Amino acid sequence: MQKVLITGGAGFIGSHLADELLAHGYRVRVLDSLDPQVHGEGRRRPDYLAKDVELVVGDVNDREKVDEALKGVDAVYHFAAAVGVGQSMYEVAHYTRVNNLGTAVVLEALTKNPVERLIVASSMSLYGEGLYRGHSGGPRMVGERTLEQLKSGQWEFLAEDGSVLQPMPTPETKQPALASVYALSKYDQERLCLMIGRAYNIPTVALRFFNAYGPRQALSNPYTGVLAIFASRLMNDNPPAIFEDGLQQRDFVSVYDIARACRLALETPDAAGETFNIGSGQPRTVREIAAKLAKVVGKENVQPEILGKYRVGDIRHCYADIGKAQRILGYAPQVQLEDGLVELASWLASQPAVDRVAQASAELNARGLTVSADRAPEAPPAGGAPAETELAAQRTSLGEDLR
Repeated sequence: MQKVLITGGAGFIGSHLADELLAHGYRVRVLDSLDPQVHGEGRRRPDYLAKDVELVVGDVNDREKVDEALKGVDAVYHFAAAVGVGQSMYEVAHYTRVNNLGTAVVLEALTKNPVERLIVASSMSLYGEGLYRGHSGGPRMVGERTLEQLKSGQWEFLAEDGSVLQPMPTPETKQPALASVYALSKYDQERLCLMIGRAYNIPTVALRFFNAYGPRQALSNPYTGVLAIFASRLMNDNPPAIFEDGLQQRDFVSVYDIARACRLALETPDAAGETFNIGSGQPRTVREIAAKLAKVVGKENVQPEILGKYRVGDIRHCYADIGKAQRILGYAPQVQLEDGLVELASWLASQPAVDRVAQASAELNARGLTVSADRAPEAPPAGGAPAETELAAQRTSLGEDLR
């Protein structure tokens, strides 16, 4: 029976991974700082964290705590990270300290106490824009949208003839395009782990998670996943506020599928040294997701607010090519979105949700990290024009990552 350490394991994905590992006979230890932004001011052990999990409360930058947590473990999942595209653009030192320096501290400790496998949580955010289909039908990379384009409300990428380029699945071979401090830090975490793993003969796997959803997301954290942000708005009878026109595409994957993929990365010999996309492989528009969530939580009368604004660091389209994970890990998503949302709604019914979106939005706005289109935003498909009252106070983060 192996003993496994999960850094950041008291969070959303880490706690589900702990359940998955315990169910398959592993012993689990967690190192977590119980960050108040995620866990609340009391820094209490979460009720959802399995009783069989050994919890070490500490920061990944505290070398003594890291050494304590590593004693006697056979494998490490490095999930500890500050999460949030928008927040990373103004809390630069904090994100760099936790994500970059914290990873370096863990890796230095591992050079003294090697393990049989290291698995690092990476992110789809490092791709920037996903892959697009060119005139010939083959893959085409794009750059960043210009400020002039965004101000004119032209959200899509255009081909030379003026036609709209169509997104296609993004494979692991796509060159990174780091559009935010968060994306840069996740790429740094991934490459540091693979580099040190190779140098010290620690078999290492990097998993690039797409947009995770499911029970246990921190509903009062305005920098968590977009579904949790929308849920906190709806539960307070506030409209989900959507950047651009809401037709941007993302890949929403159940946390149960992610946890399963993480276990497979531990148990599959051929995974060592590799990087894998972990998603559903199915594109969904943000507008569609908002409507589906409103339906399952019984808030269909609360129409989303289409802001016609752009947030610095956001991309237009990106969804996963999961072929490599299917071939090597034997990974196959098992949770359909509709089923996952029904379970999420059931969990939401028993949860308090403090809507802090206005505060987070004010931070972005004050720093000039949002861009308004000169033309009026497009209306949502089934509910008339967006509300005008307190528009600036009702922006929300789009496409935030993980935990």
